[in-house]
Amino acid sequence: MFSTGNRSQPIGHVRLLKLMGKLVQAMVCTVLLLGSSGAYAQDQGASPASQEDREAWTERARFYLRDNPISPPDTTSPRATLESFVFIMGEVNSLWRAVRQDYEASNRLLLSPEQHKQLVLIKALLEKAAQTFDLSEIPVTSRERAGIETALQFQEILDRIPEPDLAKIPGQPAGSFLSPGAEAGLPERWTLPGTSITILRQETGELKGHYLVSKESISRIPDDYAVVRVLPLRSDRGEDLFEYYVYTPGNLIAPRWYDIIKAGPDWLHFHFADQAYWQWLALFALLAAYAVTIGYYIRWRRWRAVSVNERTRIVHAIVNPALLILSAAVFRYLCEDQINITGKVLMMLGTITTAVIWSATAWLVYQLLQLLYVWFIRGPGSNRKSLDASLLRTAFRVFSLAIALVVLGYGATQIGIPIYGVIAGLGVGGLAIALAAQPTIENLIGGIILYADGMVRVGEFCQFDELSGTIESIGIRSTRIRALDRTVITIANADLAKRKIINYSQRDQFHFRHRLGLRYETSPDALKRIVSAINDYLAQHQKILPETLRVRLIGFDDYAVTIEVYAYVVASAYTDFLEIQEEMLFDIRAIIEANGSDFAYPSSTVYLSRDGGLPTEPARQPADDLPGEDRQTA
Repeated sequence: MFSTGNRSQPIGHVRLLKLMGKLVQAMVCTVLLLGSSGAYAQDQGASPASQEDREAWTERARFYLRDNPISPPDTTSPRATLESFVFIMGEVNSLWRAVRQDYEASNRLLLSPEQHKQLVLIKALLEKAAQTFDLSEIPVTSRERAGIETALQFQEILDRIPEPDLAKIPGQPAGSFLSPGAEAGLPERWTLPGTSITILRQETGELKGHYLVSKESISRIPDDYAVVRVLPLRSDRGEDLFEYYVYTPGNLIAPRWYDIIKAGPDWLHFHFADQAYWQWLALFALLAAYAVTIGYYIRWRRWRAVSVNERTRIVHAIVNPALLILSAAVFRYLCEDQINITGKVLMMLGTITTAVIWSATAWLVYQLLQLLYVWFIRGPGSNRKSLDASLLRTAFRVFSLAIALVVLGYGATQIGIPIYGVIAGLGVGGLAIALAAQPTIENLIGGIILYADGMVRVGEFCQFDELSGTIESIGIRSTRIRALDRTVITIANADLAKRKIINYSQRDQFHFRHRLGLRYETSPDALKRIVSAINDYLAQHQKILPETLRVRLIGFDDYAVTIEVYAYVVASAYTDFLEIQEEMLFDIRAIIEANGSDFAYPSSTVYLSRDGGLPTEPARQPADDLPGEDRQTA
């Protein structure tokens, strides 16, 4: 016999009236079914009648269900499902009792390797017994522990109610291993006499055609157990294994430090919300320790110096989600395997810790992809000039966000949110976000347009209406421009895409156009020599496009004779063009001075002379005084 530490504690004043009503129902059913056949362990129904055949069947079932841990239970009929469960739990009981008795009789602080192996086998058998249940309504993150608890509760219910005649249960005995649907005439469902527990045929999924305890029955088993737990055990096991499992620390076997709790006050063993008081105290102490630790860590991070190296900052940013995942995993381990929180409280803690772990995992994936970006762009082997760092950063951010959302969506399925619900939620949420964040999306599309049209690139010098400067970065939402006065101008991408943009950095040729004003004292021959010399010089220059060259005398201005020099210079950058232009201007000046001329200055030349007035017009002779011939002509 084993002591559970507190078998006689009341169920709880809150649920007492409800449980008493169900207790009366259970007692009536017990009286009505008192004459049923013997125990499961002694009667295997339609198992072979002879003792030798029964032993052969038992050995076969033990090999298939116990010694082969990965083999599933036989669920091809209602009878096979119930017999598989009963046989597996019988093996669990005997193995569990033996390990506990061996450990408690020894003086070891920790379990021996052999005992560890036995515990692994016991857990495998408990999980196998839970495979006879339809646990589809329980979140994946809590399904394993919930299945074990339900199996122990169902076993305690079976130990306290009259057993039905197994020969009258539809189907062949466990171990027949018939294919699902091979046996004709099986009903769709079968209900355990005197209870509402139903074994239902599965119509969909991988176990289609198999018989499992229905999910509705699974949800009622805890309440049914709460009613019948006060009834005496019909099997001579001497204790309630479920109570031992949920109200003691450790993993199936209570550790030595539990003796300290057992030696404490009796109120530590009182129950509230399916947990012992000492478990609630341990949980609150653990939460307080975590809160203090997180507070100190946040304070330390706040006062810590921030690195100027981007790669170092991202590495530090990775530490936060990694620590969050580790702390959540340790918290769950302490709650499940040490304090041994069970029931609905465990499901709530499991859901919260799983949500935290997957959220932190999505955060960690995003930061790792950002670190990959930094290593790829700034690594020694990368060609930085061939990559647009801003475009790649934006692409990595969008890609990282998409991957993080996928990880987060998968994590949502682990806490019981269906994948289709996640997709639908993302669709509806995406529509809501799109409506609420329309300006942001507009700016994102504007940035994509800037890249697609090749309007601007990082490092290029551009003019935007009245603004001009060098592009420093093009982000998801905005573009940063370093102005000539070294100020930083931030413009939304959507606004920038609508502006008139003059990109000086994308010029493949630079316009060389100058007007040369020469002095008026320059002779025509000298002007011709100057025009010809400048034309020959530029035509021979390797950076001048010959087909664009033009040197001509274009006019006589107020104070200078004007010669226009027109050509296009081949240069890759504006600074290169300025250097070439400077060289050519020096050479052109030398040509002008060598041909006896110089540049004109804005000036006026004043010529001084005496004004002699108008010339005197000769007196006109009368017609009579003219010679004869002239007179005739006149």
